[in-house]
Amino acid sequence: MKLKATTCKLIFLLVLIPVFAFSQTKKRVDIEQADFLEYNENIIQNAQRLIGNVIITHEGIRMWCDSAYSYTDTNMVDAYGHVHILKDDTLHMYSNYLNYNGDTKWAVATGNVKLVNKSTTLTTDTLDFDMAQNIGFYDDYGTVVDSTSTLNSKIGQYYADLNKAYFKKEVHVFSEDYTLDSDTLIYDTQTKVVSIVGPTHIHDEETTLYAESGFYNSITGNAELYNNPMITGEEQEVIADSIFYDKTTGDGRAIGNASIEDYKNRMIVKGNRVVYNETQETAMATDSAHLLLYSEKDTLYLHADTLKSIPDTIPDEKLVMAYYQVKFFRDDMQGKCDSMVYWSLDSTIQLFHDPVVWSDNNQMTGDYIEMINQTNDPDLVKLDHNAFIVAMEDSGRYNQIKGRDMLGYIRENELYKIDVDGNGQSIYYAKDKNGIIGLNKAISSTIEIYLDSSKIKKIVFIKSPDGQLMPLLEISEDEKVLPGFHWLDAIRPKRVEDIFERQKK
Repeated sequence: MKLKATTCKLIFLLVLIPVFAFSQTKKRVDIEQADFLEYNENIIQNAQRLIGNVIITHEGIRMWCDSAYSYTDTNMVDAYGHVHILKDDTLHMYSNYLNYNGDTKWAVATGNVKLVNKSTTLTTDTLDFDMAQNIGFYDDYGTVVDSTSTLNSKIGQYYADLNKAYFKKEVHVFSEDYTLDSDTLIYDTQTKVVSIVGPTHIHDEETTLYAESGFYNSITGNAELYNNPMITGEEQEVIADSIFYDKTTGDGRAIGNASIEDYKNRMIVKGNRVVYNETQETAMATDSAHLLLYSEKDTLYLHADTLKSIPDTIPDEKLVMAYYQVKFFRDDMQGKCDSMVYWSLDSTIQLFHDPVVWSDNNQMTGDYIEMINQTNDPDLVKLDHNAFIVAMEDSGRYNQIKGRDMLGYIRENELYKIDVDGNGQSIYYAKDKNGIIGLNKAISSTIEIYLDSSKIKKIVFIKSPDGQLMPLLEISEDEKVLPGFHWLDAIRPKRVEDIFERQKK
């Protein structure tokens, strides 16, 4: 049966009378306008078919469509063609088809679905929308676009009143300044803050941020990263239990098992608390602070109360300063001092305040020690002022060399020559094929000592020496040592773990 538009109002009244009588608590869906109305129980029972310029309203909701079925027994509407819903004068939803339940205020939209809320637009193929709570749901891919970003995911929930969107599975975010890939995240369309709640990578032109929970401000680039966080750039990597990063200033804090690796200079600064500035290329580590200097051949492990890394005056080069209770370990060399400076340009290490360096069974001390790693062998060890080298011959016997300054030569990680300059003194046990024959004591302002397998092979006195060979039985305990002799093997780090043992005062 078909009725013309001029008779529609009368039919509407006749049909709607039972509706008003039926419900006292639930408001019925109202049909405001249609060009035509059809009602045929042989096709669909308890349904009115509305055709042309249809307008339907219900508790703050206004709907337009090309045609619709309105069900009198269920308070439900099926809308077809150019469906448009306006809610509270701010939220618009468009689709090809929509099923709306007036009792539950639940809408299911399919086909070219678009939800517009202020400056945020959500598009998908199918969207469930809770009109009471203003929450939309999709589970077969959708896209949210706001003024700064485009967000795609397989599953999503959009909370219009809270200006928040929840994304899960195959999450991708694109903007002018960054891209993001994630498993799960929450996005605030008003503040532009990303809440990370699953494995997430954030990329910009310079760095990649990774975390499994935390926050990222997509406008400022600031971040709070937790659960396996990592910041990776072209020249360095930062990892810790948690990382706080201010992109505007370049300031960062890495807390708990923190590590900053400098790829170019082959160094890693570690500590339970590392404060750094990406722009100024500075870093400071405290609380179990330690430094790793690595190469193809070996790695030096160093511990101190505090470590600082700053740029050298030469571009791309670094200075690392370590101070208070410094200890280091490398397979071929160990040492301790109160403070140290490392220069990345030539891998030079400077030791200050009671420094000691051990190489094989040689112990080297002085007021100041400098270890120079040259491009070609030999490497050098400089002992300035009160230089002293001790090597254990056997239990209770020590070969000793003392002078104002010394220069040691290292080849293939082995000390093979020592030059003594000024006030040279030496004590060493002379041998023949049968063993030790006596103690040789000599004084000369300039001495050259040659070693083989860390044992004294030859001593050359450049200036006339004053010396003597003393038989073993005639040597007193006092004559066995030079003034200032100290055997410090008890504080020598003999393995990596020893660098963390504090020296008792």
